[in-house]
This record gives sequence, C-alpha cells and structure tokens, in this order.
Amino acid sequence: MTKTFSLFASVLALGVVAALPAQADGVKTFELTIKDHKFQPERLVVPAGEDFVVVVKNEDDTPEEFESHDLHREKVINGHSTGKVRLGGLKPGEYAFVGEFHEDTAKGVIVAE
Repeated sequence: MTKTFSLFASVLALGVVAALPAQADGVKTFELTIKDHKFQPERLVVPAGEDFVVVVKNEDDTPEEFESHDLHREKVINGHSTGKVRLGGLKPGEYAFVGEFHEDTAKGVIVAE
C-alpha cells in the first residue's frame, strides 16, 4: 500500500512539474519545439506583465526563424539547435508568431493572461 501510494504521488508530482514553466534566475521559461516545420505547442499561455523567456528548440534539419511582428522579435534557430527569446511586460492579449521560413505550417500564438 505504501509503495503504491509513493509511486502514485511521484507520478502525480512529475505531471505537475511538467505542466509548470521552468524558472531560472527568477524568470519563468516556456518551451516551444519546432518539428516538421510546426510549433508545439501552437498556443503558449504566459503571465501578463511579467518577464519571461521562450526557449525554442528546433528539431528539424533546417534552420527556422521565430518571428513575431506583434512582439517585434525575430530569431533564427539553426537545425537541431536551441534559441532563447526574452520577452516581458505584455499586456493581456494574443500575440501571433510564425516560422518565417515555413509560414504556411509554422504558426502560433502567445497568450498573455
């Protein structure tokens, strides 16, 4: 019974940790993955009014550019590489982004709440 409860508690804790954003140097970090020229997740919910970092992991063989006209940001991430985009102080709302090299499939939105 104790082993079953401990295993259940461990699995539950891992699930909670996986759902929360990471935090480094007091700044929350959110992850986006580019795979098959698509962003995952396509919808990223962040806290309004707070600084945060979006870590973009490109799992494709080719480079991609994270670009957002709404956020005035662009960052090229080489294939099989990771890039960071620091953002913050967003007013509540939705901010579109695309992968400029594959705009037809690589689309997403950052939602500040």
